[in-house]
Amino acid sequence: MDKINPESTFKRLRNTYRLVLMNDDTFEEMLTIRLSRLSVYIGLSTTFVVLVGLTIALIAFSPLKYYIPGYGTKESRTALQLLKIRTDSLEQAIRYKEQYMEGVKKVLSGNAPATLDTVPLVLPKLESSND
Repeated sequence: MDKINPESTFKRLRNTYRLVLMNDDTFEEMLTIRLSRLSVYIGLSTTFVVLVGLTIALIAFSPLKYYIPGYGTKESRTALQLLKIRTDSLEQAIRYKEQYMEGVKKVLSGNAPATLDTVPLVLPKLESSND
């Protein structure tokens, strides 16, 4: 198996070819273009990049973006954020009420622990002034 010679690969990329467009009836040359494989590759790559860029710009800067699934209007996104905040606060309120109800059930059933609900205060002793 022959190894690929990089010099021959670059030579093949730089070899020039001629593209001739002729009139079929009169055999008159209408257009002649000199091309190489490298110029064709660069031209096609540039065309591809430009088309992708134009497509992305068209979608990003026009109302077409609203047809993409999952992308909504600004108003719907702000409304969704507000609903998420409200839902979180309601869930927290429900948790607090469930904890309260569990505490009330324990007290009514007599299973409440005998712990104090207050923190004892440690007050400094007053010095007696016998002067």
